[in-house]
Amino acid sequence: MKLGVSLRTSQNLALTPQLQQSIRLLQLSTLEMQQEVEQMLDENPFLEVQEEGAEAEEFGVERADTPISTGDRVLERDEQSRVGEESADNPAAETAEFESGPTDWDGDGTSDLSPNDGEWGGDAPGRGSGQADDDVDAADINSAHISLTDFLHTQAGEFFLSAVERSALDFLIESLNEDGYLEDALEDLALPLARNMDEVDELLHHFQMALNLLHTMEPAGVGARHLAECLQLQLRALQRSEEYDGDMALLDLATQVCAQPLELIARRDIKQLCMATQASADQMREVLLLIARLEPKPGRRFADVDRNIIVPDVIVRPAKRTTGNREFLVRLNPDVMPRLRVHDVYANAMRKSHGGPELQQRLQEARWFIKNIQQRFDTILRVSEAIVERQKDFFIRGEMAMRPLVLREIADELGLHESTISRVTTAKYMDTPHGTFELKYFFGSGLETDSGTSTSSTAVRALIKQLIAAESPQKPLSDSKISDLLKDQGIECARRTVAKYREAMRIAPANLRKSL
Repeated sequence: MKLGVSLRTSQNLALTPQLQQSIRLLQLSTLEMQQEVEQMLDENPFLEVQEEGAEAEEFGVERADTPISTGDRVLERDEQSRVGEESADNPAAETAEFESGPTDWDGDGTSDLSPNDGEWGGDAPGRGSGQADDDVDAADINSAHISLTDFLHTQAGEFFLSAVERSALDFLIESLNEDGYLEDALEDLALPLARNMDEVDELLHHFQMALNLLHTMEPAGVGARHLAECLQLQLRALQRSEEYDGDMALLDLATQVCAQPLELIARRDIKQLCMATQASADQMREVLLLIARLEPKPGRRFADVDRNIIVPDVIVRPAKRTTGNREFLVRLNPDVMPRLRVHDVYANAMRKSHGGPELQQRLQEARWFIKNIQQRFDTILRVSEAIVERQKDFFIRGEMAMRPLVLREIADELGLHESTISRVTTAKYMDTPHGTFELKYFFGSGLETDSGTSTSSTAVRALIKQLIAAESPQKPLSDSKISDLLKDQGIECARRTVAKYREAMRIAPANLRKSL
């Protein structure tokens, strides 16, 4: 074996903690970013929320490391002496914020304040509203969300049950999914709770009694194991209801239909259903209309709709028309921009006492976090402005005027990597005159036309939706017919492509759209 020394050159990319944080913040959604800000505020004593409506300083990312001016230093010394007088009676209050341990943050070691330390996101409201906890509006309490489990537990309290029976009922209520279905079999629920087979049989008995009771509770259909049982429970509730003034024989027939394979109901196969139930075609049409009015998800109305509210990151509105061309203003949503700043008191105290490297890392971490937050929103704004410029026809005439657009076009225009554009457009939303859309919505492939140009797949989807909305309910358009109509308008779109777009828009096929 021969030993030797050789010299080799190579290139590699090292991601610093600052760059890693910048990439991570860029791909976070608005809710995830707010959670990240909350966590950083709890962990870093140098970071605070600017509560007052002070006017924000004018600065950019490129000035993040600019030293403060002499005038600002004089103001800082005055502020330091004032705070020192106020905290003279309680010197431990100021030092308590420094008890959190340092993180492994490779900063540059500097502790000078920069314009970024003062404030960022000045147009956005602070995290706290200044309202005391006991000053809660009564209307807010009355309109508080009630979950399905809370609603069922309230009903369970009205029954005269033993402790064991109440425990079994509560256990089943907590085992329901958000749609109100009991997905687990009673045996699967009883086995982990029992120590022997005798206890399993006893638990199964209590669970079955509790399930029978659960099936009588509101909303009708709750506790069903599958869709057919859910529909049958709702039909039984109608039979018991004093408010129902319809034909009871029709309810009995509907119960028989729900006992048949659900594929027949989904396909509206009247012939097969009539053969199975010995009913007439007219009766079967009335039964299918009745079943269509039932609720397949009993827990739907208890869903927390506030969780599904989309808060846009960018707002686009028409500008005042000074010329014949339509222009649009693109701005960030101030409600999602956190107002962050470095805590002046702690930063000044550390500068005066020449704090150790651990505190300097904490300060540098706060400064880099503010800078990365600003850079995140700056990038979102730049990408949004480029999208609006490329898709101006959409903002004027709607989705029918959408143009083909790919990520690479925006990346080349802004000098960014395609992966960066992908991160920016994921889980970020834009509020437009035509509704709120994810930024990815404005990107789509193109389909060839007879004129040699291409049209966006989004525009083709909108055209398909328009054709289906205008079809005859008695004779809906098939996918092949829609493909032919698109060809008549100069758009080459195969039948399978039409079916794919239709399914993506959650539109039923022609046989299910046909009116009874």
